[in-house]
Amino acid sequence: MDKKPKYIVGIDEVGRGPIAGPVAVCSFIITLNNYESLINNGQNDLKIKIKDSKKLSKKQREKWYEYLKNEKNNERCNFFVSYVSAENIDKFGIVKAINKSLETSLLKIVSNPKDTFVYLDGGLRAPEQFIYQETVIKGDELHPVISFASIVAKVSRDKVMYNYSKEYPKYSFENHVGYGTKAHYEAIKKYGVLDIHRKSFLN
Repeated sequence: MDKKPKYIVGIDEVGRGPIAGPVAVCSFIITLNNYESLINNGQNDLKIKIKDSKKLSKKQREKWYEYLKNEKNNERCNFFVSYVSAENIDKFGIVKAINKSLETSLLKIVSNPKDTFVYLDGGLRAPEQFIYQETVIKGDELHPVISFASIVAKVSRDKVMYNYSKEYPKYSFENHVGYGTKAHYEAIKKYGVLDIHRKSFLN
């Protein structure tokens, strides 16, 4: 591109594999000028190196999440998490559902695509109007801005699943957060399929 972008965005999704609950897609945006200081200040304050959310402990993820939420409240960055329900995953298929959710989250935080460079994890793609974009395999390990999106998506989705555990205590969602563990399948067999189960994943 001819000029440096004003903004940098990282996008990641969490919850593609579970048999219950939503997929969460997070778009995380920050100005290029503030990017390095957000990384360095966070690592110095928390004493936790920024990594893909899967490589951080639950406690470490939550500390990073609180730090990023505070930065957002102070208008030094912004993020938005869009959810795809189990019903829509069954209706449209996982790929189409994730793409729609990605577009929703991205358009919530970006006012001018031409000022923005978007980094996406894995096989994700941004809508065509985002002419400056790059899909990066294992991007959540290589680009901190994708790691930020990964952390926010993971902590946000876990909170949703913890709330479901209060509504449906017999299914132990607080332990497996919707993944198809042995205990989860046994609960389905014993108590039945819920509205938040992905029927297409159970066939």
